[in-house]
Amino acid sequence: VGYGTGNYDPLTAQFNLVDPPYMNTIGVPVGGWAAVRFVADNPGVWYMHCHIEVHQSWGLGMVFIVKNGKGDLESLPHPPPDLPSC
Repeated sequence: VGYGTGNYDPLTAQFNLVDPPYMNTIGVPVGGWAAVRFVADNPGVWYMHCHIEVHQSWGLGMVFIVKNGKGDLESLPHPPPDLPSC
């Protein structure tokens, strides 16, 4: 919904909240920032990362934990009772 160069400044940042493009990748400017918006309706642990492997070792990745939602379609099933513990 937005991106910019330099450090993020909430006073000058501009966002497209009316009709943002639907994308599955985003380019972040060198030394910049990006703001994304997504629908968290698929429970689980999701890794968001850069596709340049060395960047992952530099910490340019993050994990989203999406909790169960309303109803069976937005919830993870319980593990079977005979599942061995770690």
